[in-house]
Amino acid sequence: MKNTLLILTMLLAFVSCKKEIKQANFVRTLTSGNVFGTYYNIQLFDTVKHNYEKQYDSLFNSVNKSMSTYWEDSDITKINKGDTTVVVDAHFATVFQVSKEIYKSTNGFFDPTIGVLVNAWDFGPTGKIDDLNKLKIDSLMQTVGFDKVQLIKGKLNKQKHTFIDFNAIAKGYGLDVISNFLTAKGYQNYLIDIGGEVVARGRNLVKQKPFGIGIEDPNFDGSSSQHKIISLYNEAMATSGVYRKFKMDANGNKYAHIINPKTGYPSKTNILSVSVIAPNCTLADGYATAFKAMGIEKVKTLLKTHPELKVYFIYDDEKQNLQTLALNGFAE
Repeated sequence: MKNTLLILTMLLAFVSCKKEIKQANFVRTLTSGNVFGTYYNIQLFDTVKHNYEKQYDSLFNSVNKSMSTYWEDSDITKINKGDTTVVVDAHFATVFQVSKEIYKSTNGFFDPTIGVLVNAWDFGPTGKIDDLNKLKIDSLMQTVGFDKVQLIKGKLNKQKHTFIDFNAIAKGYGLDVISNFLTAKGYQNYLIDIGGEVVARGRNLVKQKPFGIGIEDPNFDGSSSQHKIISLYNEAMATSGVYRKFKMDANGNKYAHIINPKTGYPSKTNILSVSVIAPNCTLADGYATAFKAMGIEKVKTLLKTHPELKVYFIYDDEKQNLQTLALNGFAE
């Protein structure tokens, strides 16, 4: 009888505890600003409001100081200018290692040394080359190849004219830096959005439901509309597309900002956007860039050995009709 009463008391206490948690007055702290050439929104859910704006800005600055090709005094800018004395920090070393992994798994379709061509096509901070032709591109391609670059005792070993550009992955890494900071603080429910790339941990405790993340329609006219809304839980998502950032020549041809590392030319493809869900945003960002250049069939092959990646394509078919393709259980 005593045991029965003890079990009943424990069950009542458990139910009472669950009820208190469910009825807790959760609040949302929203911090917004600008970083990496775009906006950021960080939503933190707890029973009280928190202000970490200074800490966020400090972390963003540390990432920029390490890897921004737009900062004259960043480590990566100094390295690209030929400074061989720079000892890189943990941010740079981490992104370098992940970049190597993605470079290998995509057979070179993700290549941070393509930066010299990004600049030449006027998609980078400097280095635009007028009247680009095959001869000039072939010459620049001699400096491309991430397999030629090594990080030895904190110093980068590269060819003299090789230009390192982590802009295709550093933004995703920036989200992970903030995520790691919040997790270390003990928070389990938050949403980080930087320019449409997101990290979702836990749930929206105010609404008591998973975070809803929008995938944009590929609108070339600059307008914004939602193609679909998905639920994201303890994952990250990045989207790469040609509908926002492109250039047009005198003949009306559109040139995507994503350069094909195999050719040195902007990607010409029927893929309008590709969204990648991954365990962290560094991977999601890097693979989204690579998948845009690889094409659907090559991505299908790669995904057979990468079940951790979920992919969603929006593309034009042969008749210029909009089509979609979800792979590896994307948003099922």
